[in-house]
Amino acid sequence: MITETKLIVRYAETDQMGIVHHAVYPIWFEAARTDFLKQAGMSYSKMEADGLLLPLAEMHCRFKASAHYEDEIVVKTEIKKMTYAKVVFEYKVYREADRRLLVEGGTVHACTDRSLKPINVAKSFPELYQAIYTLSTKE
Repeated sequence: MITETKLIVRYAETDQMGIVHHAVYPIWFEAARTDFLKQAGMSYSKMEADGLLLPLAEMHCRFKASAHYEDEIVVKTEIKKMTYAKVVFEYKVYREADRRLLVEGGTVHACTDRSLKPINVAKSFPELYQAIYTLSTKE
């Protein structure tokens, strides 16, 4: 499953050159990841309330082109890999007007309990594991 999250570049997200600052992309990834789960019928807050946390373990970005103030952008999000202990999301950020790829990135999230102790999500939350696993594109 691939979802699309639409955003408009705000003035505060740009630098003196009018280009989106690199520190904004992780925020957009988080917004898109939350939206991905919502579009898949899951609530991030309910998942956390039930005791499954997904702390960030790794992140990367590859910058291809610049986004600017008031650009309408689309963040395409998918789960590339799901294991018993981690979830890997991938993101592609496009400018909507010309569908130009601006940024490719990814995040890796550990599956933990509330104390941030790693857990086997398939054993602790089998229904949730199966629901998320079915959304992934690779094992």
